[in-house]
Amino acid sequence: MKIICSKANLLKGVNIVSKAVPTRTTMAILECILIDASAGEIKLTANDMEIGIETIIDGDIIERGIIALDAKIFSEIVRKLPDNDVTIETDATFKTVITCEKAKFNIIGKSGEDFSYIPVIPRNEPVVISQFTLKEVIRQTIFSIADNDNNKLMTGELFEINDNRLKVVSLDGHRISIRNIELKESYEHKKVVVPGKTLMEISKIIPGSVEDDVQIFITDNHIIFEFERTTVVSRLIEGEYFRIDQMLSTDYETKIVINKRELLDCIDRATLLIKEGDKKPIIMNVTDGNMELKINSFVGSMNEDIEIDKEGRDILIGFNPKFFIDALRVIDEERITLYMVNPKAPCFIRDDNESFIYLILPVNFNAAAN
Repeated sequence: MKIICSKANLLKGVNIVSKAVPTRTTMAILECILIDASAGEIKLTANDMEIGIETIIDGDIIERGIIALDAKIFSEIVRKLPDNDVTIETDATFKTVITCEKAKFNIIGKSGEDFSYIPVIPRNEPVVISQFTLKEVIRQTIFSIADNDNNKLMTGELFEINDNRLKVVSLDGHRISIRNIELKESYEHKKVVVPGKTLMEISKIIPGSVEDDVQIFITDNHIIFEFERTTVVSRLIEGEYFRIDQMLSTDYETKIVINKRELLDCIDRATLLIKEGDKKPIIMNVTDGNMELKINSFVGSMNEDIEIDKEGRDILIGFNPKFFIDALRVIDEERITLYMVNPKAPCFIRDDNESFIYLILPVNFNAAAN
């Protein structure tokens, strides 16, 4: 095999597929990036058996062929090469020569025939969504998936399509994030749980333009994301997702309209007094026209007042400050509305047309308040 392509194109392709190279594996071949120039285009592939990514890059094929190169070494070499055309040449024993200007690397590759290709999955009608919208909806929900594997379903996100609406849900047992998106077309009902890791990697490699779309193909066991010249194939998480509708009550005793930036900055300041691993809540004392936020920790205490519009009862309620910060950071509205029932019931942050709903469970602060 012999190919020539610019460093910029090669590096872009390597960075995209590297997201699917496993960190730990017993199969050495999976630690490689496959360069496939056997069919008239240069295609890079990586696969960790849960998620596979392939991307096509521009370049010239002088001699067709295929090679698997150690991903770590190869990506480091490409990153450090001069900004010029790169030649990659291999022989029958998989010896690989990478040349750029006066730099010349000799490394040993592996047979491309041993590589685990991305499964060929029959495509049905794609769901089409803009790159920007997909990237945004991942950012706005991914923070509330569970980070341990005790409950596999909590490590993924629900993607549910009804007609022309896409609902994305994540939860970790303490909070729920929901985003509702209007699609350009209507589709038949689909409901799948996509691994959080897949979505994190997609949000890193998707350019995020408003004009360009992502095509999403959903099958029984897999989901495929196609954008520009890149394809991401991921397994789905099996099982029935949690029934959250019964948790999403619209009843409330207290309704608070507040400036989002002020609330976020105030909670952010309060967390200065919390050491890592310290589970001190932030306490909200809501009265007419005012919310007092206070925190007490081993380091010290802080309190601050914020002007609010309030309907309904006064309430004294405590929350994990991190959960509030995570939700507020991904809400773009200037003023937000909080709905509360009592100090033991969840707080809801939602807009009028329910394009987003964030549910946060309170914490018991009696023991911690003094």
